[in-house]
Amino acid sequence: MSKESLVFVLGGIVFLTSFLGVPSEYKEWIFIVSGMLLMAVGYRLRRNAFLKSLKHESGELRGDAFVESRVGEGASIVVDHEDAHSV
Repeated sequence: MSKESLVFVLGGIVFLTSFLGVPSEYKEWIFIVSGMLLMAVGYRLRRNAFLKSLKHESGELRGDAFVESRVGEGASIVVDHEDAHSV
């Protein structure tokens, strides 16, 4: 059963439990278990959608959203003092 179908079935169970005359103790457990399952399935659906939004068409995750540039070891930055004062 797909996750989307599971959400639909659990919603139907919660809806119908109110009208079927289920004893209150059983009803409480049905609501607790259904709620926990809905939270878990909803989390997984949201996580999968988020991860899908990060993927390129090739299937690689996009990791280049932020790249900090660094000066490598042994390299130095040369500043021309004449140009710095003319600005």
